[in-house]
Amino acid sequence: MNKLELQKSANQLRKHIVSSLHAAKSGHPGGSLSAADIVTYLYFEEMNIDPKNPEKADRDRFVLSKGHVAPALYGVLAQKGYFPEEELLNLRKTGEMLQGHPDMKGTPGVDMSAGSLGQGISVAVGMALSAKLSGDDYRVYTLLGDGEIEEGQVWEAAMFAGHRQLDNLVVIIDNNDLQIDGSVADVCSPYPIADKFEAFNFHVITIDGHDFDAIDAAFKEARETKGVPTAIIAKTTKGKGVSFMENQVSWHGTAPNDEQYAVAMADLEKVGEALCQK
Repeated sequence: MNKLELQKSANQLRKHIVSSLHAAKSGHPGGSLSAADIVTYLYFEEMNIDPKNPEKADRDRFVLSKGHVAPALYGVLAQKGYFPEEELLNLRKTGEMLQGHPDMKGTPGVDMSAGSLGQGISVAVGMALSAKLSGDDYRVYTLLGDGEIEEGQVWEAAMFAGHRQLDNLVVIIDNNDLQIDGSVADVCSPYPIADKFEAFNFHVITIDGHDFDAIDAAFKEARETKGVPTAIIAKTTKGKGVSFMENQVSWHGTAPNDEQYAVAMADLEKVGEALCQK
């Protein structure tokens, strides 16, 4: 995909996120919207995957460590053809495929179940180590929240990854500066994030997480980096694309009502129209 196609796909993903949360009447829009560009790039450009064969042995793996932003993952999986897009409107409904956190046993394309924050990166590290031990060349990607990295388990996993030189591992931090209780700097500051990962022997790249040129360059640099894992710190805007949600901590875990849904979709329609003029 070229840059414009990626932008259009990401905007469509944001529509899916808003629509699924509106239908569910619960969920987490803020972090789902901030991560939309990153996951769009991963699934449409970066990763070796096949929706027709979700379990193929040499596929790249993705672990959504911040599992509460499952709407972003579900939306991109539907866009890629892992399951019908109509399923997105069944989000969080009892007995349906798409639950509030990813379930690898119930959803095609999900490589790891997620829920408790901090645990996903440990699983991703294990996957990357397994590939090294088996001589496989698949790569492993994991997406964490900046509030999530307040969890101590994250740094235990990072220490191990750096020590074992897992250069097939890419850790992405969705650095939108907000978590459920407020600013990450005020709750329990993880800053400086780059310095911390460098201390654990990571190659660190800091980017604008909404700029596809920067995203593309970062993942290419990660592929070229040998002997150490890579951490990509993506500076993002919580609630990106929806005017009244942007940089508002109150939209961490609140679904839009009918009126708010209409405004949000109108915002995203305007973005889409602007992209069609390019």
